[in-house]
Amino acid sequence: MTPQLQQAIKLLQLSRLELENLVTQEMIENPVLEESPEHDEEESRKQKMEEDRYASQEKQEKIVEGEDSFDWQSYVESYQPVAPLPISKGEEAASFENVITRTTNLQDHLMWQLQMTHFTKEEERMCQIIIGNLNEDGYLNTSLEELAAKEGFPLEDAEAVLKVIQEFDPVGVGSRDLKECLLVQAKQLGLKDNTVELIIRDYLHHLEKKNYSAIAKALDLPMERVIELSKIIFEMEPKPGRSFSSIDTHYITPDVYVYKMNDQYVISLNEDGLPRLKISNFYKNALQGKEASSLTKEYIQDKLRSAVWLIRSIHQRQRTIYKVTESIVKHQLDFLEKGLERLKPMVLRDVAQDIGMHESTVSRVTTNKYVHTPQGIFELKFFFNSSIGRMGDVEVASESVKDKIKKMVTSEDVRHPHSDQKIVEMLQADGINIARRTVAKYREMLNILPSSKRKKFF
Repeated sequence: MTPQLQQAIKLLQLSRLELENLVTQEMIENPVLEESPEHDEEESRKQKMEEDRYASQEKQEKIVEGEDSFDWQSYVESYQPVAPLPISKGEEAASFENVITRTTNLQDHLMWQLQMTHFTKEEERMCQIIIGNLNEDGYLNTSLEELAAKEGFPLEDAEAVLKVIQEFDPVGVGSRDLKECLLVQAKQLGLKDNTVELIIRDYLHHLEKKNYSAIAKALDLPMERVIELSKIIFEMEPKPGRSFSSIDTHYITPDVYVYKMNDQYVISLNEDGLPRLKISNFYKNALQGKEASSLTKEYIQDKLRSAVWLIRSIHQRQRTIYKVTESIVKHQLDFLEKGLERLKPMVLRDVAQDIGMHESTVSRVTTNKYVHTPQGIFELKFFFNSSIGRMGDVEVASESVKDKIKKMVTSEDVRHPHSDQKIVEMLQADGINIARRTVAKYREMLNILPSSKRKKFF
């Protein structure tokens, strides 16, 4: 495999941000590369559709194998950078404000509170060490004994410092396990009855399984009283740092847009923020001039070769994204019109055969690439899913089945939740043949608990 082919494959699987960073770095390291000035709007609108432009460009840049057989002077004279397909004025593109943000994290929030306490310098240092070792849920997973020993801080004093942190907002932060976290919150409630703390301390395993009868029997309490006390515990926060966690927040800039215009779907590559590259005029002239030495020309040709292959690889990447998206749109028109319930089963082979490429190429180009559609923003890989049973003569996509299961659970009676077998029967009533173990697998993938743990008594 040649270095050029390796580069092309590498570019295919890069995310948009990774590609932008790579192009920026290449522009720094290769003086032959320059950013092309923006085309005005009217000129851009006169450009042909993306496929025609890229196809034309590929012919223009065709390189014959052999180091000296490529006509570099001809290439640099005729090369013109490709302008992006414009987005219609009526459509809203992702703005800078929509894709970047800065929020206060858990550590910042705790450090702010630390500044308003009256700790000694040594105690404040210990607090900073503890805060720096909290995970995203707000728990201290590192041994307090080890942290105190490293700082030469007495363990007893470290425990005292930790108790103060646990009373910071959010209450329970810095706890070492769920039981300690809930006990801290119970203490803050100032309940006259210590039964809540007793349940947390000794019967949390029954509470997790909602085995209220076992707790009632052990404490010799009426079931109604146990349920009343359990309500208080269930209102506590098991993950104090959750509200500050950014792990579930993803800011995505689509690689490609799909719009409906005049009853047809139009595909537009998003090249906003991605420099459009061209060959420097200075180095064009230097290569053509007679003043430059053979060593200088050899250096320029080496950099030109690298620049051309980068430009070609980027064009190939963009063209492949376009072709894959075009094929997906063709296969998933019903989804674009009516939503997830009309998503069709589709595998890599379907698209690969449609566009005449290898399945591995389709796999690479759909990884970490996102498309903006009338139904929302999706990773291109989302559209590839297996077939589950049949609904009449129409195959049903696995993602569509997952969506149905999610809706069934969302609308169920929480006092009598659907078992996996019940969900199987409901799906079969809709004409979907599916095994109970498959329902269980999909339920777990959707992070839905079994019916025994979904059941609510209040």
